[in-house]
Amino acid sequence: MPLSFRFGTVGTPKSAPKKPGGSVGAVIRLRELGLDALELGWVRAVRVSEKTCAAIKAAAAEHDVALSVHAPYFINLNADEAEWPKSRKRLMDAAYYGHLAGATDIVFHPGSYFRRPPAEVLPKAIARLEAVVADLAEMGVAVTLRPETMGKSAVIGSLEDTLAMSQAVPGVLPCVDFAHLHARPGDGSMNSYDEWARVLEAYAQALGEDALRRLHIHLSGIEYGPKGERNHLKFEKADLDVAAIFRALKDFGAAGRILCESPVLEEDALLLKQWWQEVSGEDEG
Repeated sequence: MPLSFRFGTVGTPKSAPKKPGGSVGAVIRLRELGLDALELGWVRAVRVSEKTCAAIKAAAAEHDVALSVHAPYFINLNADEAEWPKSRKRLMDAAYYGHLAGATDIVFHPGSYFRRPPAEVLPKAIARLEAVVADLAEMGVAVTLRPETMGKSAVIGSLEDTLAMSQAVPGVLPCVDFAHLHARPGDGSMNSYDEWARVLEAYAQALGEDALRRLHIHLSGIEYGPKGERNHLKFEKADLDVAAIFRALKDFGAAGRILCESPVLEEDALLLKQWWQEVSGEDEG
């Protein structure tokens, strides 16, 4: 039986060979390791040809590796009118070329509040997302846009923000980064079974029970201070209680993908897979 979750990395695993290099090599290496998901790390810019996209798609299909894209960091749904077209193009390009490469989900950072209250910022962000989704649909680009939960309270990306965007716009669902949710308050909270159960309850209430079977999760250890996230860490150096997260996911019957963002990508991705099997009792055999 397949596991409830696919496991993989955000970006190319450290042990990927130089030949074949790039994302095709990443797909092959992940499958060799027993992992089956890859988030293409297009975080600086989308610089990829249609030919390369076709090669990535073929490799992922051959090796049964599920693909998503991490869009460029420089996207801001709350950008001013002069800057928004650039942000919009980055998101559109990530979706268009990601779709050509066989990716089903496009993860992005939603942007900054610019010291405005969330209630003032969200209507603008939602309107812009609606227009992007409509344009992608017109182009025949069938992907799910996933605003990520973010690790600093100064930026758009609380759980509530991502749920509000997802409720308002069909074709949008959160990317739930549990490490970011732990770091965001800055006080060590959001690290217990009960807190994670409340997160999953809110998710199901906002988006329906079925949405819990299509979760897209980022996980890593994390260093944080009073203002939230500082750095991603190996799990062994962090205080994140992954077992509590996994117990909550199991009890809610959750499924989907779990992508590792730790500094030792594939090592910790394999740990996550092992821990999930221990907590869930699932076996690939």
